[in-house]
Amino acid sequence: MHSLKVLSWPAITAILALTLAGCGGQPAAGPSASAPPTKLLETGSTLLWPLFNKWVPVYQKTTPGVQITTAGTGSGAGIDGAIKGTAQIGASDAYLTTTQAQANPTLMNIPLAISVQQINFNLPGLNKTTLKLSGPVLAGIYSGSIRYWDDAAIKALNPSVNLPHQAIIPIHRTDGSGDTFIFSQYLSFSNPSGWGGSKGPGYGTTITWPAVPNAVGAEGNPGMVQALSAPYSIAYVGISWLDQIHAAGYGTATLLNKAGNFVLPTRANAAAAAATMVGQTPANETLSMVFAPGADSYPIINYEYAVVNRKQPNAATATAIRNFLNWCVSPTEGNSAHFLDAVHFLPLPPAVSRLSSAQIAKVGG
Repeated sequence: MHSLKVLSWPAITAILALTLAGCGGQPAAGPSASAPPTKLLETGSTLLWPLFNKWVPVYQKTTPGVQITTAGTGSGAGIDGAIKGTAQIGASDAYLTTTQAQANPTLMNIPLAISVQQINFNLPGLNKTTLKLSGPVLAGIYSGSIRYWDDAAIKALNPSVNLPHQAIIPIHRTDGSGDTFIFSQYLSFSNPSGWGGSKGPGYGTTITWPAVPNAVGAEGNPGMVQALSAPYSIAYVGISWLDQIHAAGYGTATLLNKAGNFVLPTRANAAAAAATMVGQTPANETLSMVFAPGADSYPIINYEYAVVNRKQPNAATATAIRNFLNWCVSPTEGNSAHFLDAVHFLPLPPAVSRLSSAQIAKVGG
């Protein structure tokens, strides 16, 4: 968590402008050295959190009159904070639902970058194996109809792998999670008559997980990575935690995409998926890119959103939000490879960056 408190030149000029307005155009003696900084709280997605933790210290070196605090609390908490006004920036891997958007018409979800979700596993002796999995097989694992690693359905996808007769430990998020949102979308979209059917769990930041023996709940992406230490476990983990996955030596599955091909969560495959979808992004930027078409498309990618209320309580807060988010989406600043490569994200395409900038411009106080 980052917290810096220094007065910046932009803040000084803003104070001068307000003082001039109140004094008939005559300059005042100067700003008070004790003027407090404008405070912003960012909270939510633990997938987006590592990026904010790289952005904020750098941004505040040039804008010390704004104090930004970051917290990884899960996308559900980020959206809730933005709705209640307790957070100025709610970070989320999930866009606002229709119900949320209708109940809170001044809220906006603004893409900041494009991310990927991995399916990771801990199979002793097999973590370097190219294990193939599909949405229907994962739905079977998370619904309990597939209980063992050597189940016929898994063996059919991996005939050359000597899979053990060991019980699978499926790990899921217990907090409101955008990772759960996009993972359950993949299960729903690839298995519409089962997981995505009228009797299935469907998708959302929180869902009713089927009761499965050995299932484990974890909080945040850090909790998912930690829970994978259990042998024979499987989990869905955001790509910003790839370095921790590699350090622990866990495996990464290749997933069956909409075109019927098995693909890894590489930068090229994520970019291929994004290329088929970004042109469909509407003005409010509410769009699922899960299970995108295309031979090379990785099937679980998404926009990383800042959920922001366009009606802020005062002009200083609104200005601070606009300036920071514009910096985040700038291809020469927050959206540069210097930041995004460190968390394995993709930058916003120019057309989407323009849509985000248009939404950011609406924030007022």
